[in-house]
Amino acid sequence: MALTKILVDGKEIEVPAEYTLLQACEAAGAEIPRFCYHERLSIAGNCRMCLIEVKGGPPKPVASCAQNVRDLRPGPNGELPAMFTKSPMVKKAREGVMEFLLINHPLDCPICDQGGECDLQDQAMGYGVDTSRFAENKRAVEDKYLGALVKTSMTRCIQCTRCVRFSTEICGVPEMGLTGRGEDVEITTYLESALTSELQGNLVDVCPVGALTSKPYAFAARPWELGKTQSIDVMDAVGSAIRVDTRGREVMRILPRVNDQINEEWISDKTRHIVDGLRTQRLDRPFVRENGKLRPASWSEAFAAIAAKVGRLDGKRIGGIAGDLAAVEEMFALKQLLAALGSANVATQHGDAFDPGLGRASYIFNPTIAGIEQADALLIVGANPRREATILNARIRKRWRTGNLKIGVIGEKADLTYAYDYLGAGTDTLNDLAAGKHSFADTLKNAKNPIVLVGAGAGGAPLFALAAKLAGDFGIIKDGWNGFGVLHNAASQVGALDVGFAPAGGSLTAAQMLTYGMLDVLFSLGADEIDVPDGVFVVYIGTHGDRGAHRADVILPGAAYTEKSGIFVNTEGRVQMASRASFPPGDAREDWAILRALSETLGKKLPFDSLAQLRQALFKAVPHLIRIDQIEAGDAGAIKSLASRGGTVDKAAFKSPIADYYLTNPIARASATMAECSRLASGQLLTAAE
Repeated sequence: MALTKILVDGKEIEVPAEYTLLQACEAAGAEIPRFCYHERLSIAGNCRMCLIEVKGGPPKPVASCAQNVRDLRPGPNGELPAMFTKSPMVKKAREGVMEFLLINHPLDCPICDQGGECDLQDQAMGYGVDTSRFAENKRAVEDKYLGALVKTSMTRCIQCTRCVRFSTEICGVPEMGLTGRGEDVEITTYLESALTSELQGNLVDVCPVGALTSKPYAFAARPWELGKTQSIDVMDAVGSAIRVDTRGREVMRILPRVNDQINEEWISDKTRHIVDGLRTQRLDRPFVRENGKLRPASWSEAFAAIAAKVGRLDGKRIGGIAGDLAAVEEMFALKQLLAALGSANVATQHGDAFDPGLGRASYIFNPTIAGIEQADALLIVGANPRREATILNARIRKRWRTGNLKIGVIGEKADLTYAYDYLGAGTDTLNDLAAGKHSFADTLKNAKNPIVLVGAGAGGAPLFALAAKLAGDFGIIKDGWNGFGVLHNAASQVGALDVGFAPAGGSLTAAQMLTYGMLDVLFSLGADEIDVPDGVFVVYIGTHGDRGAHRADVILPGAAYTEKSGIFVNTEGRVQMASRASFPPGDAREDWAILRALSETLGKKLPFDSLAQLRQALFKAVPHLIRIDQIEAGDAGAIKSLASRGGTVDKAAFKSPIADYYLTNPIARASATMAECSRLASGQLLTAAE
């Protein structure tokens, strides 16, 4: 990349010629105010707040966001192009622009939800003046209805068009636009219907004023009264970086953190608006079933009831199933406890298709999420990434917009926000493609960095073997590039496989454990998507009064992901740690601590007394888990072994396991906001079908 020398405020720096003047000034350490410019959106150049003075240019202020360094000309004697960000001309220009922006802006700050985090407030303080020369009436704009998540106060809007560009470019659902001219300009959704994107919550983050604010969080708290905790999202297997804001012991809201490896600076609506589910329908004390009814009990009573049942049982009649939100620590503890009881029956709800014995590469998303930006061909098999991993879908769309990515889909025909070749619905299509009968086969073979993305819920083990074989035959795995990727949809899944919380060596699979007459006792770590047959004594360790708790014989109240420190491994195999932001309600305790206390009552005391000791044992057993925020790359040989497994693939069409995006786990099902979103989404599907 060619570097260009320029002067910024008398300081000489070298920057790439592709930089905008704004980026060049920032690189030199100068601060440039802006409202419409956003580094992840296209350039609009319509707020004029970023004006600077350029020597050798026209004798007027220049909008630094819309001009590149390569457009600058040297002086008559070869002097370097010079920019000034603090000159009197610039100061006057900025004050003028700010005065214009505030002509029609209402004096809403005391009742505006953006107060304290508002770009307009901050920049009016830093670059504005304290008086206005305009005495005319302010114009008012009607508020728009945008659905359940975004609240509007359109009189505050300064027409920066960030929301229009975001919904068109990043969401791929162009539902917002700017109508009218001059003073009559308005941002609108045209038809006043609810937004349909799963990323719409980010509109609140990109809006630099209080025109778009968060509807569920409206008037709930001010930013300066919140405690802020950096954590990890567990709603899907992507592991977006989030910030949990708490007041007292209550989680008030969840915001994204910038992490270019995974979510850039966006999060899905489920991640952001799950918050009210964390305080509804919570289990806050142990329960024991007596005469068919659950009654509140003390911890010792609950443990005694379990001990009475487990006491003389053969270990092979005991099993453990983990739900989607379980952290690595409690799965490790449960596996050890069951081993002490003589049982090797452990599995996750949907993990039967994977064999951790083959090696890591056979079950992680090997190309990595950031690696999608190098891909030039993508085959999606049996997945709907828009529902299963919204943020990863946005990354695919980002790559697709460059024009360098060809996409083929086998499975459901869904709106994924980008154009793709629909190849077919199921196994036959995949076999045809493997035999080279589709033109897309050539696309994959000739691609430099191809990816085969297989949805975790698409089918059983034989499907993964077939996809792995196709990946091997088509040269999708080569030196420096491994294009075979499994897209998981449960945050606990990869971590479970890493610690061997999976069927192995003749132990029962989840499906077998849920067959009538196979088990006497089942330990459920928040597994709510399973049907337990009659005659099984269920010990449920979880957070919400969901399906699992209704079926339980003993309920032990656990901690949600914002209430404990826990390790999760995302779909690409990146080890991440969720941090505690608040404390569990009532008598609820952290899951590993419940298992440790229970082990003592059962006379099989686990060998750790603190989370630190548990982690020490965990890291000894699975060393790569100690490297937080790093990916332990899988050995491509594992994919060859997976391919050699073979097996006959079910003839049914592949379909995504997620029927309702908003109601996939117990926290989401307890959330009123998610219920409303789900209702709106299904209503929209109905109108589309008519």
